[in-house]
Amino acid sequence: MSNQKLSIALDVMGADKGIETLLTGCRQAFDKGLQASVLLTGDEAQIAPHLAAVGLNAEDGRVQIRHAEEVVTMNDKPTQIMRRGRKTSMWAAIEAVKNGDVAAAVSCGNTGALMAMSILQLRMIEGVDRPAITALWPNTRGGNGVVLDVGANVEANETQLVQFAIMGEAYYRALTGKQKPKVGLLNVGAEELKGHELIRTAATTLREADPEMDFYGFVEGDDLAKGTVDVIVTDGFTGNIALKSAEGTARMIGGWVRDSLTATLLSKLGAALMMGSLQKLKSRMDPSRVNGAPLLGLNGLVLKSHGGSEAEGIAAALLTAENLVRNPFRDEIKTTIARVARRTERALGQAEDDIKSQQKAAV
Repeated sequence: MSNQKLSIALDVMGADKGIETLLTGCRQAFDKGLQASVLLTGDEAQIAPHLAAVGLNAEDGRVQIRHAEEVVTMNDKPTQIMRRGRKTSMWAAIEAVKNGDVAAAVSCGNTGALMAMSILQLRMIEGVDRPAITALWPNTRGGNGVVLDVGANVEANETQLVQFAIMGEAYYRALTGKQKPKVGLLNVGAEELKGHELIRTAATTLREADPEMDFYGFVEGDDLAKGTVDVIVTDGFTGNIALKSAEGTARMIGGWVRDSLTATLLSKLGAALMMGSLQKLKSRMDPSRVNGAPLLGLNGLVLKSHGGSEAEGIAAALLTAENLVRNPFRDEIKTTIARVARRTERALGQAEDDIKSQQKAAV
């Protein structure tokens, strides 16, 4: 897809920080090299007055507005969302992907609504049961790992965990270019006998049905920050708790550092001398750097941005979307899911044949 034809939809309504913050993020994305045009979905009467204020111009072809009168709020119930969903800015952004008007959609809105509308309009890749939301997790090696699922599915069975592993591997490769990412399953211990039967079955399936994957085995909670593996797979309940705990810990440590460096005149002087290093630390702890998590497993590209994203986070999400559009990782997911399904079916068929043979021999 050429730069001239590439476009990304941005759901401008329903974010915590308001319309102007999202539009500022859009302009910052252009400043940082975004080549795609941006389709702004939402109430045109509310969006248009903010464009000039943030340095955008609907006449230059970089942005255009698609009117949608309704907004999905964070407090909307599923019945409310689906009743008026087709009139919302979120629906319009996803519909633009479905119709081929844009290559990807970005939204800061209600996660449950985004997932439901995306499944309804785009459908799932054949062989994938449910989408998974990813998170980039900074580690002590200086890079980022991919953790999924972090909130799309409260529960996941062994088949879905295998699917998450395949999707996470392809996504990590798309982001980093690493051809053989190391994949691990989050568990209460690294030993093979640890954890419940579901996760042990998932591990066995991955080893046997996808031998091309660099499957490490089980990893524990502290491996998230160690960078032991590149991709960590878990269910959405566990993943979301881990993510929110890490974010809360980062804010707590940041507060402690700030309080310590402003406690006395001497500490303030020391902080001034360390300003460069402190800015670097702040940047590494800022989630906006890696904002924009795709819902993996869909027949289309939809990214979830933090609901409270500042302008820098919106810019990061748009740039991530453009990068992913140019990578065929979703085709890779389709191919690998189909290959693993065939191998699993053959293995089950062989097991059934073995059982029948044993029964005949016993008779």
